[in-house]
Amino acid sequence: MPEPKATALLPADHPPVPPRKVGVLLANLGTPDNYDYWSMRRYLNEFLSDKRVIDFPAWKWQPLLQLVILTKRPFTSGANYKLIWNHDKGESPLMTITKVQTAKIAAAIGERHGDAVMVDFCMRYGNPATATKVREMVQAGCDRIVFFPLYPQYAGATTATANDQFFRALMAEKAQPAARTVPEYFGHPAYIEALAQSVERVYAGLERKPDVLVASYHGMPKRYLMEGDPYHCKCQKTSRLLRERLGWEKGSIDTTFQSVFGREEWLRPYTVEHVADLARQGKKNIAVIAPAFSADCIETLEEIQGEIQEAFVHAGGETFTYIPCLNDDAAHISALVTVIEENLAGWV
Repeated sequence: MPEPKATALLPADHPPVPPRKVGVLLANLGTPDNYDYWSMRRYLNEFLSDKRVIDFPAWKWQPLLQLVILTKRPFTSGANYKLIWNHDKGESPLMTITKVQTAKIAAAIGERHGDAVMVDFCMRYGNPATATKVREMVQAGCDRIVFFPLYPQYAGATTATANDQFFRALMAEKAQPAARTVPEYFGHPAYIEALAQSVERVYAGLERKPDVLVASYHGMPKRYLMEGDPYHCKCQKTSRLLRERLGWEKGSIDTTFQSVFGREEWLRPYTVEHVADLARQGKKNIAVIAPAFSADCIETLEEIQGEIQEAFVHAGGETFTYIPCLNDDAAHISALVTVIEENLAGWV
């Protein structure tokens, strides 16, 4: 005879005990709830108050942030978000894409493991909050959680701060689940293959092959590199692995960095300056890809296709081709599922 379920042995006044599950919690940067002033201010305040992002002493940084930056920047950032906003769904493109990614990953994991694995997503800043989703997973019976920051390359200001927030959420749980964090995955063959296929697919539809492919990564202060953050090296390696998979010669992919903020020097070359230099050097046809982003967002939809493209055209450039992020591309979803399965090993 089958063994009785554990819940059948509980006293009548015992709180409900859900069936055991394993949780897979995807995490991305975040998004404001809307593009109005107060929504943007809440979001930017959380983001720019993160010591992993801006590591200045609070006594120096917070007065500047609260009294100067957050009185002006919500207006300009909100205007930029409005340009790319998914008005039909009332959310940012990053939110829309992340929901679709999660649904497809959940379907693939469900085909293999049924109800034994629960898949959901959270945002480091804004909603849905990490702590909220951890609580939901615990209440659903997840006594083990695989936490997956969707950043191909590790950086303190992305992967590490997402993990920090996950650990803080675990601290609040009385029944704390076992936890695994997924490391960077830029070097995974399945990820590089998906990235290369996206380049080949776009190039196949162009009448003329671009003179150069610019791989634009999100930036960070150069000081962070000097203090030990390995992100710069991971980006360089991503570009090399992509070039080798494509079978291109050295020098055919330029690695640059975008989204510079503040006055100190950031990782160079800056994308916005580099594309203008390319145009002035006679390279009138370029393509740009953003391998640090798992989903199109404000940095790709507005910054790359706005400010950076305008700098290229203003300097004499002619054809600017943006290669979209991998988003919910089938090869990308397959790669992410493969990484998840490797990190579920022994738990399912």
